[in-house]
Amino acid sequence: MKRIMLIGSLLFVIALGVWAIVQPASAQDGDDEDEELIKERLSHYVIRPVEDIVDTDLLVTNFASDGTASLSIETSVPVACTIVYGETEEFGTLSLDQDMAGGTHSVHNPLLNGLKPETTYYFRVQGFDDDGVLYISDVMTFTTPAFEEEATTNLASPDLGATVTGFSSAFGDATIDERWGAGMAFDDNPNTQWSSAGDGDEAWIEVELAQKARIHSVEFWSRAMNDGSSITLEFTIITEDGTVYGPFELPDADEAYEFEVEIEAQTLRFDLVNTTGGNTGVVNIAVYGEFLDE
Repeated sequence: MKRIMLIGSLLFVIALGVWAIVQPASAQDGDDEDEELIKERLSHYVIRPVEDIVDTDLLVTNFASDGTASLSIETSVPVACTIVYGETEEFGTLSLDQDMAGGTHSVHNPLLNGLKPETTYYFRVQGFDDDGVLYISDVMTFTTPAFEEEATTNLASPDLGATVTGFSSAFGDATIDERWGAGMAFDDNPNTQWSSAGDGDEAWIEVELAQKARIHSVEFWSRAMNDGSSITLEFTIITEDGTVYGPFELPDADEAYEFEVEIEAQTLRFDLVNTTGGNTGVVNIAVYGEFLDE
């Protein structure tokens, strides 16, 4: 049995302990005492199959060309959820839920990073409830696609020369290209998000296109927190000449919604004017149209 280093966090202690138990036995001299210590500590905890609280298939989806993917899970009991994954059954990587609030909840979206194209990965889902019960799945597999990048038609994408020129704030003071940074709002990736630092209805983000464009539609996908906060209900668009378009109403934060517009502009400021408060932000904004001849 591999030597296990005890970590301060209870979550990691139990998760690694269970991991040790399900690994093939290969005890070496001096490891028996560690094995007995792990088993003794685990005897104080209840371990149940994850199927007790999940009634849908556990599927890794939303593969993106940057090597990310996600696994959406809804549990009947609030838990703190993690996924361990890797190219072998020894895993090697642990992914935490993306919810900023921490603690236990029922809707989970752990983000997987560093995935290689056309590669098979082993993974296991596990979570703790408020009573310390550990729910754990079987070891499963998923295979990543080829990650072929498609040319974007989103005029607000940095790939087409657009630049973020301002934003109200970013959670954790993230820079534009960091997690929760403003650049995540225009990267065409459903696994990343720009989050403000509690701006609520005062959140805004501005992008300058490579050149003036005739815009015929805009897509907007609001971010959301599991507690119902951070959802944008209405947003407006302000161009460089001060013209205001909208407000545009969003039914929910489940997906991107497209709005037909007639705008000629180079700079677009998106104001989140009606929200459920908190760390409001955007999963993705896309702008469609044609650049005008200069």
